[in-house]
Amino acid sequence: MSSEKLRLDKWLWQARFFKTRSLSAKQVSGGHVRLNGTKVHKPAHSVTSGDVLTFPQGNEIRVVKVRALGTRRGPAPEAQTLYEDLTPPREERAPEPARTGPRPTKKDRRDIDALKDNDL
Repeated sequence: MSSEKLRLDKWLWQARFFKTRSLSAKQVSGGHVRLNGTKVHKPAHSVTSGDVLTFPQGNEIRVVKVRALGTRRGPAPEAQTLYEDLTPPREERAPEPARTGPRPTKKDRRDIDALKDNDL
């Protein structure tokens, strides 16, 4: 392992997981980031290559292994070389069936409700 270190919030920003550095710092200080399985609350916490980070991004939980420490926030292909994505593949949800026919009218809804009430 190398002895080089970089601030956690800065690395998350350079690797393009967050749009701004303040957003990444907010995520870390909120206790939403785990470094090697331990919750981290300080954006200035050091990260080195080989560390594993777990954090929420959008509607999914990301798990990444730090490969390298960046020197700048470059383009996306350059940022993708900084980490190895260990996130398990997302389960694809079946699309909801398309509705067929027109929407029920107000009278149809009253009839449906009356049927439901009678079944109880």
